[in-house]
Amino acid sequence: MEAFEILKIAANALNAKKAKELNAVKVSEITVLAEYFLMCTATSSTHVRSLADEVEEKLSEAGVQPHHIEGRTTGWIVLDYGSVIIHVFSRDQREFYALDKMWGDGEQVKLDDILSEAEGDLK
Repeated sequence: MEAFEILKIAANALNAKKAKELNAVKVSEITVLAEYFLMCTATSSTHVRSLADEVEEKLSEAGVQPHHIEGRTTGWIVLDYGSVIIHVFSRDQREFYALDKMWGDGEQVKLDDILSEAEGDLK
């Protein structure tokens, strides 16, 4: 599956589960790690796990399995799908690691263009 399709499925899954501060960055021009990073903030440790589980479930339904998942018992879960790396943060972890700033040279992806209508909001 193409990286953009993985990004779209994951972003919609996170949005449907009320992820906060959803942000996608195209990083393929500045790193070989991935094509896209998708980041969001959860409202609690339970929400962090719920968001990660939802992404994993929706992508599995689409026939895509993660290469690796890290941080299941922490405030920052990373789901590595090769071309797309998804970061689900608690508020504290997102502020501390500031990946949005670190990868700020990447191209911002307009999520309004890929999120399904009536799937929640971006705040």
